[in-house]
Amino acid sequence: MGEMPIIISERCDGCGLCLEVCQGSALKMAGKVVQIDEKGECDWCTLCEAVCLKEAIVCPFEIVTGKH
Repeated sequence: MGEMPIIISERCDGCGLCLEVCQGSALKMAGKVVQIDEKGECDWCTLCEAVCLKEAIVCPFEIVTGKH
């Protein structure tokens, strides 16, 4: 498994938007805070980071498209 998104739990308000957009089920709710689900498969789409209004998710990887 590659790098996973980083959850900053202090910022998470448990809204669940990231869970709704995660196609690989790589996130789960633990109480009122989102956590990484090791059983899921992150496809590095960065949608979770994009929808998080609290900036509680950081994707430490770069998406590169096109020709090199």
